[in-house]
Amino acid sequence: MTRNLTEILTDWMTRGGDARIFLDPATGLNRYSSAPRPGEVLAFASSTANDLSADAMAHLEARFPSGVGHLQDGTRYGEFLDELRDAIALAYGLETSTDIFFAPSGTDLEYVGLLSVAGRRSGGIVNILLGADEVGSGCIYSAAGCYFANETALDIPVRPDLPVEGLPPIDMRDEPVRCAEGIAFESDTIADAIERDIANALARDCFPLVHVVHGSKTGLVLPKLDDVDRLRERFGSDVGFVVDACQARITADAIRAYLDRGMIVFITGSKFMGGPPFSGFALLPSGVARDAVPVPPGMANIFARAEVPSDWPGREICADIGNPGLALRLSASLFELARFQALPFERVERIVFAFCRAIAALMRRLDIREVASAPLGELGEAPAEHPIEMLTLMTLDLSHSRDGLRERPLDFAAAAAINRRLIESGIRLGQPVRCVKLANGEWGATLRVGLSMPQIVMLDTLDDDALEAWLGSAMERIGAQLALALASGACV
Repeated sequence: MTRNLTEILTDWMTRGGDARIFLDPATGLNRYSSAPRPGEVLAFASSTANDLSADAMAHLEARFPSGVGHLQDGTRYGEFLDELRDAIALAYGLETSTDIFFAPSGTDLEYVGLLSVAGRRSGGIVNILLGADEVGSGCIYSAAGCYFANETALDIPVRPDLPVEGLPPIDMRDEPVRCAEGIAFESDTIADAIERDIANALARDCFPLVHVVHGSKTGLVLPKLDDVDRLRERFGSDVGFVVDACQARITADAIRAYLDRGMIVFITGSKFMGGPPFSGFALLPSGVARDAVPVPPGMANIFARAEVPSDWPGREICADIGNPGLALRLSASLFELARFQALPFERVERIVFAFCRAIAALMRRLDIREVASAPLGELGEAPAEHPIEMLTLMTLDLSHSRDGLRERPLDFAAAAAINRRLIESGIRLGQPVRCVKLANGEWGATLRVGLSMPQIVMLDTLDDDALEAWLGSAMERIGAQLALALASGACV
């Protein structure tokens, strides 16, 4: 049976990643209940995974009318990735000296940070994460320099939790971003904890690598730049920084501010950007690639040569092959990025504020509250302190009333079950995240509602009345289903 171009490209986009990307033959969906093709569900799941938009599929079909088999060739794959590097630099207004390292997922991007500081100290690396519960689940393995799946994107069998060959010893520290009650720590509190971790690492002759979170699973941005600058002033070149902006809820100005400080920025195309899972890239300040130690042997299991910046020493150890599936996923994501970046700020702001009003109405109707996406001391600050993209993601606390005085007996497992029932009804929200505590100490029920770049582009075509009506209708559907679920866990 002859397949059409849509089917061919969809099939390619399920290749060149780990098992998370595979489609279940029974459902036609991956483990996130999405697929790399246009879908009919009502989706506000950009915090987890997206379907491909119809416009992005049309873009891919126009760009690859004969398929993507030619991108299995390393040279042609490299030429195509260089085109994508130019597209990223144009979209974000980056300096030409910015190197870009591509990866098959945000989890794989952790290796880029480790590679960038390998060899700096004889004792190895202390990798300082923020809020392991609010970053990708596989990152606790890759951030420790280990494999995180049974196979890599190059289809090479590996064993999860085994060290990647050639990386130095890595000690991973996890600094929580929320207290036991689920309230986000202030930036200076987190910075003080990081400062102690850095000093302890240096005392052991280990090189400290600090993660800054710009858009966690619940939209936190920590620590703030002022506190980062304080750490940089004290420790200078004895500390390295990476920015986990994998949700892609970050402005071009913020990206450039991080790069100007010598910080590596991780971004994925599969969250706010709206592309299919999985793809990612690291933005490297000038000189980082050139000054790094040679690529170690284990990286040849993970990356193709063209994905590594051309001036990174020893990249020849990686096979000169292509990954057409990753190329397609990146192409779709960057198509969405270019459209979004072309929108004037005030038009994006109009849609985001309408979304916030719709979510507020939903929470009033259901008597539920939002999980704060900033420390208490920062709530209500000017938009400049909380980029507009952060308002595109709301985390709903289903376990508590709006005033927080009444509690429903709904735990994390209940949230997962509610999410499954929503999917069965044709609604997909972002997966639960552990950030709310019940009185008994268990994790409470949360779900996330997030806009994506393609949704914002679509909603930009509507006038104010039509925009409010579309969002109101969507929240009505979501609210009706959630009301049924919440009825089983009445407030006590």
